[in-house]
Amino acid sequence: MRLSFITRRSLLSCCLLANGLLFNSSALARSQVDIPSLAQHPYWLKLGHYLPSYLSGYRSTIDSREFFLAHNGKQDPEAELRATLEQLYHSETAIAHQARCTYPARYRWIESQYGNDDVTLNCPELDNWRTVIDPAGMTLIFPTAFMNNPSSMFGHTLLRIDAKDQTRHKELVAFAINFAAEPESNDNAALYAMKGLFGAYPGRFTVMPYYRKVREYNDIESRDIWEYPLNLTEQEVERVLLHLWEMQLAEFDYYFLDENCSYQLLALLQLARDDLQLVADFPLQAIPSDTVGALAKQGLIATPRYRESFGTRLMHQSQQVSPELFQAAKLATQGQFPDPNQFNDQELATIYEFAYEWLNFQLYDQGLERDPTAQRLTKLLRLRSQINAPSPFEPVPIPAFSPEQGHGSARLGIGGQYWHHTPSALNLEWRAAYHDLFDAQQGFIPGAQISFLDLQLSQDQNSTTRLEKLYLLDAMTVAPNHNLFSSASWNMRIGFDRQPSQQQRQGRWFLQGGYGQAWGDPNRLHGYGLASLAFNHGSLTDYRFTTGAGIEAGLLWQAADKHRLGLQGQYLALFNSHADHHSQLNLTWNWSLARHWALRSEVRYQHWQQEEMSAKVTGYFYY
Repeated sequence: MRLSFITRRSLLSCCLLANGLLFNSSALARSQVDIPSLAQHPYWLKLGHYLPSYLSGYRSTIDSREFFLAHNGKQDPEAELRATLEQLYHSETAIAHQARCTYPARYRWIESQYGNDDVTLNCPELDNWRTVIDPAGMTLIFPTAFMNNPSSMFGHTLLRIDAKDQTRHKELVAFAINFAAEPESNDNAALYAMKGLFGAYPGRFTVMPYYRKVREYNDIESRDIWEYPLNLTEQEVERVLLHLWEMQLAEFDYYFLDENCSYQLLALLQLARDDLQLVADFPLQAIPSDTVGALAKQGLIATPRYRESFGTRLMHQSQQVSPELFQAAKLATQGQFPDPNQFNDQELATIYEFAYEWLNFQLYDQGLERDPTAQRLTKLLRLRSQINAPSPFEPVPIPAFSPEQGHGSARLGIGGQYWHHTPSALNLEWRAAYHDLFDAQQGFIPGAQISFLDLQLSQDQNSTTRLEKLYLLDAMTVAPNHNLFSSASWNMRIGFDRQPSQQQRQGRWFLQGGYGQAWGDPNRLHGYGLASLAFNHGSLTDYRFTTGAGIEAGLLWQAADKHRLGLQGQYLALFNSHADHHSQLNLTWNWSLARHWALRSEVRYQHWQQEEMSAKVTGYFYY
């Protein structure tokens, strides 16, 4: 039953008078509270997602006007606090009640600052939401990188809300908290990536059943999932969820590199404790694996659980199947079931189980017609149930390294380079993110590369400083083909570099892409070949647009745990150019000295208008 305003005011006055304060009206509240000091409290700044501005003051990462109560609340935490007090302790009961149910985290925190830690919220809609979720704990979910989706090239993070009666088998029906961009439906992948770099999409928090995300990542996209239980109490989980409730009004500009899913989840999680600061360490970029590492440093995560993807499980099973049984299972997926008289029970069990997994994978991966596929799946299950034999398959082994145990995503390098025709130089290199084919592979997807803002400056023997390289994007996936399914290999490079021309190295801006296939084992020895196309412009081409077409190929070898070698080449015929072709050959050796340290040497041959040979040694620090 709702109390009358007089009764409510009397009770509230008694409660707050016991702590030396009187909040029975907004005017008295403002006169009794040191608002400027309270507005600078770290927790209040976290509630408003405020960060120090570049010049002075603050700005909130929340971009929707509806979230703020003050007209200038995005830039002024003090004005937002004054407006919040005005609404929370308004003389009209309905207005105060609405404000408290819209901003329950703000209300509870303000009350706690004056000794009232036992605040009851009479908010039926909020109470129903909490009853359905039934929260007891939280788990950080990390689906590994997915190169065919620009927003997931670095991986992704989300939160699972663990219910009080949850078991390992019930966790799929728990709820998940996801933060994601909301792109326009007609944007292609390239436009999606470009807009995401510049914050052109809105981002919002959503709550959905966890099984939907498992189906999307594990089954459809074949991404392994790591689940990190968070060391939070029920009270701390409650604080996070009350702020999540406030986020219904919040919309953010989504940036792939910094204000992305991982960054916003950290901003949400740091509401669990007064002294918890998580986003301060990510002023420029927030790569999912780095944010998991930040939580580990704070002692917030427990030992992760590994949930292998559909594709990982299927490939592991295929390695345990003989060629004869593999072919029989392949026919079974097409409805041609084996003659029971040709195989013993153990072999039939292998065929039926493997065919079932394979067909189920094809249902998601290839979008097979559901009804006829479901009939074959049902028959495979029925045939398997008639075989009295144990499963022939060993479970998928847990990888030796989880994502947060890999090298840091940013990289700083110092080295020297010898040139045959031009002066030798000292190099300073920096990469904003994330991983290339020669970096240590532990914790990363084999055969995948994505580098953002890869910069190299040089100073030669004549004290001339040059920009040698600036790759805005250098992405590549060379996942080998498999007898279960084919995997396309591709690359894309956008940026600036220098090529040999008339006794000096001239600069060019270029866009290059390639498409092809890869073969072998990405964890040991594998090769790739791509048909390649490039567009060039700059002083190298006399500021004319020059097109190149040809091939790119490479051989990569993981010689030992800490040693990775590669031979990569490229030949492009040039059109509308003074030079007839562009060719390049690289021999690279990377020695991983420690988790965050490496030594890399490279010998390179280049040809544009003339030939050039170089040798380079670089020491790298990852952070």
